[in-house]
Amino acid sequence: MKLIEIEQGEFVISTDKARLDIRIIHGFLKDESYWAKERTLEQTERAIENSICFGLYQGERQIGFARIVSDQATFAYLGDVFVIDEFRGRGLSKWLMQVIVDHPDLQGLRRWVLATKDAHGLYAQYGFSEFRYPERWMEKTAPNAY
Repeated sequence: MKLIEIEQGEFVISTDKARLDIRIIHGFLKDESYWAKERTLEQTERAIENSICFGLYQGERQIGFARIVSDQATFAYLGDVFVIDEFRGRGLSKWLMQVIVDHPDLQGLRRWVLATKDAHGLYAQYGFSEFRYPERWMEKTAPNAY
């Protein structure tokens, strides 16, 4: 996987997993998200290990995150996207999304998917929409899945 690091003013987006602050990521997911409140630290660590991760930083401080699960040929799942509260409203989630969809290892995919309860407007700006053929999709979820 190609490592990237892109600066915009005082902010940086990096795919270097060594920079990730697991404490910040797991804390947000457990305490702030609606989708990962029951996720264990071990599950968070394993998810990061097996994903392409995008850390958003102000200097050395991690202020956002997203991850992609992909075969890097045909399919990608976008998950765990967040920007901490005090940095929202500055266009950082849009910038994060643009960096993700522009990543060189994620070009030419046949399908991207994600699940969201409240950010449809953000993701629509990057080509996401309701399933074109929902009758073709099935899922198997845990009883407590969002």
